[in-house]
Amino acid sequence: MKLNALFAALLLPFTLIAADKPDKDGWISLFDGKTLNGWKAAGGAGSFKVEDGAIVANGQPVGHLFYDGEVKGHDFKNFELMVDVKTTEGSNGGVYFHTKLQESGWPEMGFECQVNATHKDWKKGGGLYSVVDVKEAPVGDGKWWTYHIIVKDNKVTLKINEKTTVEWEQPEGYQHPQFKNRKLGSGTFAFQAHDPKSVVYYKNVKVKPLP
Repeated sequence: MKLNALFAALLLPFTLIAADKPDKDGWISLFDGKTLNGWKAAGGAGSFKVEDGAIVANGQPVGHLFYDGEVKGHDFKNFELMVDVKTTEGSNGGVYFHTKLQESGWPEMGFECQVNATHKDWKKGGGLYSVVDVKEAPVGDGKWWTYHIIVKDNKVTLKINEKTTVEWEQPEGYQHPQFKNRKLGSGTFAFQAHDPKSVVYYKNVKVKPLP
């Protein structure tokens, strides 16, 4: 083995450990900007790729990309999640939390934070899908914006560019109108590739676990 290759092999474990360490503010990166390492695609084959430092979601047909990495054993209860998002015209997508790897279909577990500026679905970005929906998109297509998702016990707060769009507290005995298993608990994150005409970009994915 050449010296450079040997050095790289020895350095790799330390690099992986460093990548999982929180920064000074407690944030941990979940996406390296180059590969889908730590993520697992399910559903439409070829629905996800990495391009120019971002995850590109384009359903072939619907697919979901689940975080399956080592941070917190990909099981988060209380947390803050931040991700930069960009949509193309007519696109639909979503960011899931408290979900679980599912090989096909719409995830039965967890909640969807809607991504949609101009898609025909009236439920627009910034809403907690089919729980607290938003009728007017707070951001448009073609520009990056930041989704800030905060879950603490039974309370969910959604922000777009730090403007609050949803504050919701799950009531006792809550039943989601579409999926019986969509209740606050714990789980992983996922990005949605909604359909072949929707192209959505995600980057700078980071989480801050909370007590």
